[in-house]
Amino acid sequence: MHLSSSQPLATPAAAAATATTPASPPLAGLPAIRAHSALFLDFDGTLADLAPQPEAVQLAAGLVPALARLSTLLDGALAIVSGRTLADLDGFLAPLRLPAAAEHGAQRRIAGGVAMSVAAPDLQEVARRAAELMVHHPGLRVEVKSAAVALHYRHAPELEALCLQAMQQAAASTPGVELLRGKFVFEVKPSGVSKGTAIEAFMAEPPFAGRIPLFAGDDTTDEAGFSAVQFMGGEGIKVGEGATLARFRCASPAALRQWLDDALRETLLPTARGAHS
Repeated sequence: MHLSSSQPLATPAAAAATATTPASPPLAGLPAIRAHSALFLDFDGTLADLAPQPEAVQLAAGLVPALARLSTLLDGALAIVSGRTLADLDGFLAPLRLPAAAEHGAQRRIAGGVAMSVAAPDLQEVARRAAELMVHHPGLRVEVKSAAVALHYRHAPELEALCLQAMQQAAASTPGVELLRGKFVFEVKPSGVSKGTAIEAFMAEPPFAGRIPLFAGDDTTDEAGFSAVQFMGGEGIKVGEGATLARFRCASPAALRQWLDDALRETLLPTARGAHS
């Protein structure tokens, strides 16, 4: 099944890849999570602290129950939007199975639990070239997903230029793909999908439709999401340093988790009780 969005908002989301410097500095503080919010959260570097290897991520105590409570109070309008696969996200967040956009929007599970994905391009040549590079440079790591291939160089940052050149060449020889750059990773993924287009698709469906979107993320791959939510009247929240389109910023994943906890205690909970009483 092909993933598509019925809303005419693809242009702002796509433009975010090159427009990452805000017109003014991000605002102080963070926006309130209200009962009418739609909450979209990146995973690595946002909900979870970054780890030396993707599988070594450790979730903070109490995070999964907090997400479950937030989802209930928002009537299900909470989704994870990540570059990871759905299987990865479900493994870390078990027993939760939240709505999610995985692989930067190439996979998407809607609120009813139905999963859909874009038609995967032929990535055999991309995977071959990345694997060949890894053989000669053991500090690299290749991740083959259902619709993308990622080359991680966190443990060999001096190889950034070489990795970029190899993945650019691989993408150029593969129809229907584009190169995405993240923190110590280059990823070849299907053209035309992003975290922004995934959020737009969610916002056209219940229980997200008609709400005010909030999206928190930490990487350049999240800029399309910031663009999308702010175009729709919501707010983006940049976690950590770096130029961004987001109008809000917090210092770290720990600060972002504190924002979620504060919403449960001080802002969202009383509003939600009033709305449902």
